[in-house]
Amino acid sequence: MINQLAKIFEGISTFGQMDTQTVVIRLALIALGLLLIYLSAKDVLDPLILMPMGLAMTAVNGAILTIDGALANLFLDPMIAKPDEVVNSMQIFFLQPIYNLTFSNGLIACLVFMGIGVMTDLDFLIARPLMSLLIAVAAELGSILTFPLAVAFGFTYKEAAAIAIVGGADGPMVLFTSLVLAKHLFVPIAVVAYVYLSVTYAIYPYMIKLLLPKWMQGIPMDVRSIPRVSSRQKLTFAVLAGTVLSLLFPVAAPLFASFFIGVIVKEANIPRYRKFLDEVVLNGSSFFLGFVLGALLSVKVVTDPRIFLIMILGMVALLISGIGGVIGGVVACWLSGGKINPLIGIAGVSCVPTTAKVAQKCAFDVNKKNIILPFAMGPCVAGVITTAIITGIYVGLLR
Repeated sequence: MINQLAKIFEGISTFGQMDTQTVVIRLALIALGLLLIYLSAKDVLDPLILMPMGLAMTAVNGAILTIDGALANLFLDPMIAKPDEVVNSMQIFFLQPIYNLTFSNGLIACLVFMGIGVMTDLDFLIARPLMSLLIAVAAELGSILTFPLAVAFGFTYKEAAAIAIVGGADGPMVLFTSLVLAKHLFVPIAVVAYVYLSVTYAIYPYMIKLLLPKWMQGIPMDVRSIPRVSSRQKLTFAVLAGTVLSLLFPVAAPLFASFFIGVIVKEANIPRYRKFLDEVVLNGSSFFLGFVLGALLSVKVVTDPRIFLIMILGMVALLISGIGGVIGGVVACWLSGGKINPLIGIAGVSCVPTTAKVAQKCAFDVNKKNIILPFAMGPCVAGVITTAIITGIYVGLLR
């Protein structure tokens, strides 16, 4: 009777085939998935990515069964590499086609970038390019300093670069770099990046309060001071920037092309394509990004002893980048004679437009009439470009 019940409720019976540590980790992952769903429903975390991620985590760690004498699930197997095994796996695992055709080749990152491009405003970046880039470069501090730190902890150069790029706070870049340089660590790095991006944005306001006095946070900025940039100028910039950056860093050209095609669709004012990229491509790819990442976060992955180090280094990278961005904002404030609110420095830690909104929220808390979001979008967009450049450098040198 017990054997029959074990066959019927196989997900429960597989607990008996695991050691105590694995059982605890499996239950913890299920609990973490439920927590992500709850926090997403409360809008504490980004629901578009983290809610499907949480649901997939609970499902994949609950639905463990025995296949050919080994514990597995019917979601996907990211470690399959041989062509015949890949073909067979696509007939067994229901998410395997999505993973093979959009994740393993970096397409999912490019799709997300198209959607980001179509919602990006280039006005302040074009009007004040040097200042925007200055702040964005300072906000890459985590992407640079975490590299030697990860090497010191025993990671290879390729692995260290894939971890360090988390400091750029740009999910598609993290996906792209880890897939190219450290595919075996793609799952923990990608999951750490996307979970931390949501968590860290909740921490950045506290960091700002520690680093900047209130009078600096309250520096007013006049939106009318931003020079008007025509759609033709923005189109020209997108075409030239995409071409030049692809020429200089060809390994990151798919990301540049995807981002700037979104910008071009926006500025060319093609409503049908713009709606498609925004509502279908961006939302759809973000949803499946979260769901597949959650399905990848199985107990088998988390038992890798290096996952804890990756978690620590990922958080360190984002915190260092945040500090670098604030420093860049202070320098920009000083160079402008006190006319620039240094809060826009945190926006240099990219992920359009979240960190720009963080800057605006902090400014609003100090001065209810202060509007700095249009100014913050310049460093925010510049951060996308600088992160892509660093990605191109890492991948170009190490692959």
